Amino acid sequence: MESSKRVDMLIERLRTTERVSVTDLADETGASEMTIRRDLDVLAERGVLRRVRGGAVSLLLRGEAMPFAVREHEAAETKRRIATEVDGLLADGEAVVLDAGTTALTVARTIAGRRLTVVPLDLHAANALSGAAQIRLLVPGGRTTPGALAFTGPLAEASLAALRVDTAVLGVCGLSAEHGLTAHDLDEVPVKRAAIAAARRTVAVCDGSKFGRSGLGLVCPATALDMVITDRSAPGPAVARLRDAGVEVRLV
Repeated sequence: MESSKRVDMLIERLRTTERVSVTDLADETGASEMTIRRDLDVLAERGVLRRVRGGAVSLLLRGEAMPFAVREHEAAETKRRIATEVDGLLADGEAVVLDAGTTALTVARTIAGRRLTVVPLDLHAANALSGAAQIRLLVPGGRTTPGALAFTGPLAEASLAALRVDTAVLGVCGLSAEHGLTAHDLDEVPVKRAAIAAARRTVAVCDGSKFGRSGLGLVCPATALDMVITDRSAPGPAVARLRDAGVEVRLV
């Protein structure tokens, strides 16, 4: 099993299992116990687990987001394809609100060479765009969340309320026609809503796994979205229901 697939499998196991053993994981993956120990050490550094004798104990809570350092490496190629599709949507000179999160960070890196005005909603994207010669960077301010470094609070909301932009690109924790777009962090919900209110067009970006998940906070109903860009792993019935609700869905 490839390293990235093995780590993804370990993370998925830790979502539902409190404790894992090195021996069992080695048997399941076909990797050596030494390799599994190295994988667990890496995940411990990223805040996913706590190492114990013979294995590890999960630090992941159901319904909460994965640590940013882990999410940044998940579905990396899918995020690049999604970011390329977003890049093709934007016209030179547009003003864009770019949400917090790892998919949005990939978008930021992809559009860094464009002539755009960008309002990033976290410090990761702001840093990725800070040296871009043609990007006019507007940073909204506010508090930042641990790890994700997303801007939250009344300063961020007021900054967005003072703007009118062409496109808002929103990340997704969970998405469905029935339950809308949801987020794990309740502090981020009003900021995302302010981004939607400021934008002429709202585009949600996510890989197909987000259709089977739901965050605690409702950001907006699906009908508030103009477009969803996802990959072909998205469940067909879920995609069909979004399209029936009037949302354009692009599969990359």
